[in-house]
Amino acid sequence: MKKLALHWKILIGMVLGIVFGFIMNTVDGGKGFVTDWIKPFGTIFINLLKLIAVPLILASLIKGISDLKDISKIKKMGLRTITIYIGTTLIAIIIGLGIVNIVKPGAGMSADTIEKIKSKYETDLGVTDKLVKASAQKDAGPLQALVDIFPSNIFQSFVDASMLQIIFFAMFVGISLLLIPEKKAKPLVDFFDSLNEMVMKMVDLIMLFAPYAVFALLANVIIAFDDTEILLKLLVYALCVVGGLLLMIGFYLILVSVYTKKSPLWFLKQISPAQLLAFSTSSSAATLPVTMERVEEHLGVDKEVSGFVLPVGATINMDGTSLYQAIAAVFIMQVIWPEGLTFSNQVVIVLTALLASIGSAAVPSAGMVMLVIVLESIGFPEELLPIGLALIFAVDRPLDMMRTTVNVTGDATVSMLVAKSLGKLRDNPKEKKWDDNYDKVK
Repeated sequence: MKKLALHWKILIGMVLGIVFGFIMNTVDGGKGFVTDWIKPFGTIFINLLKLIAVPLILASLIKGISDLKDISKIKKMGLRTITIYIGTTLIAIIIGLGIVNIVKPGAGMSADTIEKIKSKYETDLGVTDKLVKASAQKDAGPLQALVDIFPSNIFQSFVDASMLQIIFFAMFVGISLLLIPEKKAKPLVDFFDSLNEMVMKMVDLIMLFAPYAVFALLANVIIAFDDTEILLKLLVYALCVVGGLLLMIGFYLILVSVYTKKSPLWFLKQISPAQLLAFSTSSSAATLPVTMERVEEHLGVDKEVSGFVLPVGATINMDGTSLYQAIAAVFIMQVIWPEGLTFSNQVVIVLTALLASIGSAAVPSAGMVMLVIVLESIGFPEELLPIGLALIFAVDRPLDMMRTTVNVTGDATVSMLVAKSLGKLRDNPKEKKWDDNYDKVK
């Protein structure tokens, strides 16, 4: 009897986790049981994925760049990657602004609803934390984002998982290896090649645990939502975000179909395990090892392309987050600052959200921190910021899960487009002999 493919196992784990979470919400002591005995298994899984993300980025980028043999190829690939990423992010922001201005989800919200949400979430530690982080970002100099790319201590960058610094270091090492005699570079290149293969095998082993971890993660998400009344009142706003994200997925499928001549359904099937993990973990960085494995082994993207495009994308390509920021910013203004809804302010939102997407860390809920910066860029009253964040805080976690899924799908799409433009996309990718059956690890 043929075993279930990985994506089906993960999907079953998600459904069972959601059902289990709802059941535990109705049982005395159920929330505590999930928090103490179920959630830790999801945390372990995310930690394992983050554990291998840094060595994977380091090894794949250094190996990929050293394999190019020509620095001009790096320039060509880099320009195409950044250009496409910026283009898709702009499309995402425009889609978000279009939807929120047409639907106007904040226009009909009553004063009683606003007051109830304000009293419940305005002093929430999560909201306060986002405001503190945003304040730190705002107080930094205009070129601080550029300064932060260059590490003073690479080992500290590894500890902090500072992705842009790690990417810079890996590219620096890869280019340096190209500039020294091949005989001297070969031992180090071979080492990183072996390291890359080893880490990819670690991905296979970790994925054995994925369905159970997804069950734990989703169960924990469900028990966190105990006020269905507030969720229902924010439903129109949430549906605007979800609708925009679905349109963005559709845009990716059109790009894949038109430029690579691949079936959209085939693309979704091959990348689905990475999408499901992105949804469960809300972290592009944690999902990166799986995204890389799916793109290389199942979508047919050459390793020297995926090794560059995907780590960069996990850090700067935040299409889902940018779309969310556009909708959330206008929604908040519709509710508590309608006089700020000018055309010029919305143009500023486009530009700021684009820049903020590059600065968003690839970790859960970083988008809310950048949302504060987007709001402040248009002169949003500082005293209203806690209320603004409180308005959307109740539904931020599920929307974060969905926008991370879009971010990861965008990374995979761009890697295929860049690979196709460079002649590095295999027409008939040779998948692993055991395909999705990760339990047949040799």
